[in-house]
Amino acid sequence: MSDSGEGLVDASSRLAERMDELEEERRQARNGAKRVDPVRAGAIESLRLAKADIGRQLASISHAARRQQLTLALAEVERRLADLEQSA
Repeated sequence: MSDSGEGLVDASSRLAERMDELEEERRQARNGAKRVDPVRAGAIESLRLAKADIGRQLASISHAARRQQLTLALAEVERRLADLEQSA
């Protein structure tokens, strides 16, 4: 009995979220807001998360070769992030 109730609550929550998203999109369209490219926004967010993860790994690594790999990876992530943010 409780499983079906939980499913109904989940479905209504998703529906409410989607309605809010649609209303926000309409509001932005009325205000002439710049449209956000979801693929580009996802790529930027992914790079930011990768940068944070690499930074965390760098803080705890002691092996010189691995530190060099992570430093090069961090530089590449920062370069890609700058390119994406610049093309906005």
